[in-house]
Amino acid sequence: MSGHKHDLVVIGAGPGGYVAAIRAAQLGLDTACIELEPALGGTCLRVGCIPSKALLEASERYHAAKHGLADFGIKLGQVELDLDAMLARKDNIVEGLTSGVAMLFKKNKVTRYFGHGRITAPGSVSVTGEQPANIEAKHIVIATGSKAAGLRGVDFDGEHVGTSTESLGYAAVPGELVVIGAGAIGLEMGSVWSRLGAKVKVLEYLDRILPGMDGQIAKEAQRVLTKQGLEFQLGVKVIGVRKDGDRRVVQIEGGQEVACDRVLVAVGRVPNTDGLGLEDVGVHQDERGFVKVDPHFKTNVEGIFAIGDVIGGAMLAHKAEEEGIACVEQIVTGYGHVNYDAIPSVVYTHPEIAGVGKTEEQLKAAGVAYKVGSFPFKPNGRARAIGATDGRVKLLADKETDRLLGAHILGAHAGDLIAELAVAIEFGASAEDVARCSHAHPSLAEIIKEAALAVDGRALHL
Repeated sequence: MSGHKHDLVVIGAGPGGYVAAIRAAQLGLDTACIELEPALGGTCLRVGCIPSKALLEASERYHAAKHGLADFGIKLGQVELDLDAMLARKDNIVEGLTSGVAMLFKKNKVTRYFGHGRITAPGSVSVTGEQPANIEAKHIVIATGSKAAGLRGVDFDGEHVGTSTESLGYAAVPGELVVIGAGAIGLEMGSVWSRLGAKVKVLEYLDRILPGMDGQIAKEAQRVLTKQGLEFQLGVKVIGVRKDGDRRVVQIEGGQEVACDRVLVAVGRVPNTDGLGLEDVGVHQDERGFVKVDPHFKTNVEGIFAIGDVIGGAMLAHKAEEEGIACVEQIVTGYGHVNYDAIPSVVYTHPEIAGVGKTEEQLKAAGVAYKVGSFPFKPNGRARAIGATDGRVKLLADKETDRLLGAHILGAHAGDLIAELAVAIEFGASAEDVARCSHAHPSLAEIIKEAALAVDGRALHL
């Protein structure tokens, strides 16, 4: 194998990895990136964030055309589903974005290695596969991401029982789909296939959906999703899936079995460290396999860093990107920081669910005195005009200082609206600061202003 020298090499070309590589190149480092998959962009671009959002949008438009346009004075004839065209559109979007990453690498002079990277020693990485190579680099950044977690007693067959990856390309709409796990992935993909005609049942081990999100918002979201046709069974433990002809039967401990056509297992993700050679070079991992790092993303081995899903925390593409930037800026300039309290999370159901900062449950557990301001979508003029009145904005502020501690939204365009509140938290704004800012009328953003006013008990339109 040929030998190559670089200042920095990134293993993994997902959002965290490719952004870290580009930023390192911008800072003047001779940078390389190793990726096993032909297409760049990692799970997010190939089989995660982007294709799922393409299907969510397509399924929402199909459902609206079939059921929701009459109220707007629009009458259609028979609406038909062309699933092949829907999936092809999704694939085209993915192809365009992954090829875009390749162009960014070329523009920024990042060397791409096509193969599997393994750390053989501090400062040394071997690449096996399409482009075998031995690479020497002063700095190595592990950005290998995560993979879908399995469930004891449940065997994946790639057809009837699988992960979110398989659910992105079902050849036909299942008659009945069981989703195991009521997190973001399970609810999003369950919503897709429910809108397209499947009967969807969501099974969750916990007694609530969306663990990690604000409890009040999650409870209200469950009511909305139930009205849309999703069926929830909470507090159940799945112990197996057995075959029954062309059907599958989900077995529940102490409960009645559930028969279905397909099973989607969405019980979380685990770090992807297979074959990285971490044990050989002595990189420390925790009991769940996540790579241990210090606040500057350094592992215990000199010159080896790690970012993104592989180090744990919120498994979000934008969180990985921020870590990638902070990591390489720390390497080059000595400064790099991520404010994890200002990292938003979004669930792209309809309506969307978004949050940033602390939840009410977290504040209670920490003994922090706080105030709550909440305002529903229903009185808002813009929400009524677009026919999206479900949901609310909920703000949490320090009881003494009024500083925003958390913001949570259930409602139309929550994923866009949360950005204002992420910026507010990043800059240490108070609820009063947000309330004093003018928000355009008519807009959904006015709900944020009203929620900020409600923190002090002076909402105007309720």
